[in-house]
Amino acid sequence: MKIWLRRCHLLLALLSGLFLINLSISGALLVFGKEIQYLVNPSIWSVTPKKSHKPLSVLISEVETYSGSKVKMFTTPSEPELAWQARLTDKTFISINQYTGEILSQYYFDDTFYGFVMYWHRWLIYEDESNKRPLKLYISIASLILIIEMLFGLYMWIKPKKRLKRLKIKTSAKPKVLMYQLHNVIGVFSILPLILIAFSGMTFHWKNQTKQVVNWLSPGEVESRPEAPKSLVKPDINLDLAFQQGKTRLNNGEIYRIYIPTEVDSPLGLRIKMPKETYAYSWIWVDIYSGEILKTYDAQNASMATQVWHFKYKFHIGDFIGLPVRILWLFISLLPLFFVITGAYIWYYRKNRGAR
Repeated sequence: MKIWLRRCHLLLALLSGLFLINLSISGALLVFGKEIQYLVNPSIWSVTPKKSHKPLSVLISEVETYSGSKVKMFTTPSEPELAWQARLTDKTFISINQYTGEILSQYYFDDTFYGFVMYWHRWLIYEDESNKRPLKLYISIASLILIIEMLFGLYMWIKPKKRLKRLKIKTSAKPKVLMYQLHNVIGVFSILPLILIAFSGMTFHWKNQTKQVVNWLSPGEVESRPEAPKSLVKPDINLDLAFQQGKTRLNNGEIYRIYIPTEVDSPLGLRIKMPKETYAYSWIWVDIYSGEILKTYDAQNASMATQVWHFKYKFHIGDFIGLPVRILWLFISLLPLFFVITGAYIWYYRKNRGAR
């Protein structure tokens, strides 16, 4: 049984090794990816805070005049010293100083450091002629294989006797013994976070399947976001009034994104991060003609399964609790690379010993 498991462990590692190396390195870079991006070129991302920003209609006008394209949404960072980012219908982005209306940069998302690393992490950058990303399936398969590998390794550690005594690392041991000990001990202690990180990564591709797992393991069921209502079409649009009225509802939350209507009967959508949320999943929809609040959705009141589901992104990138967790996630992100290297070393040593 042990020999069979070792062979399966090796075979799965050979099948997924290159994918896991890519996931490991790119995942580690993403942990502090935005900070690196801001540090490298601060003039594009940083602004001098002022008491208030320009009216929403003015910012839209500045962006559309400069780019010749329509604004779909604004991302509004909670840090006042960071510029707003506008996403346009031509798939480009504009970095704009929300206090002065100055255009700082126009770019494609994957031209930035963070965007490039994210595309590398999620689908190995590759897009075919129809703009599809076929390699994201293999990334999810590699994540699933990592989970299976961790479970195989755990079983091989549990099965023999004196398992607790084997949770020791002798730094004075020979390299072959030290590598084996590090591989086993670190694997045992990191199994839970690595499995959860791999699973949360799979949710971005296999949504229905992973959502069903969350439904099985958590109280309640994962709830879908309510459908956006329609505005009653009138002669004049007043986005500034709609935005000001929208800010009065769920006003103890932070506006994360502003969705500009693309149809005459579409409302202004505000995506809100409420105090008890790990990420912005609450919503406000406002009539763009009258400023009437059409609907609100406070995700703080959602079921436990929904809360768990919403936590997946922040957990995956380690962006919760604070800096110590992010540093820990940086270390954990590099573990698949470590396991591939030490596993290859152990295999090579055994192969040579068998030949001798």
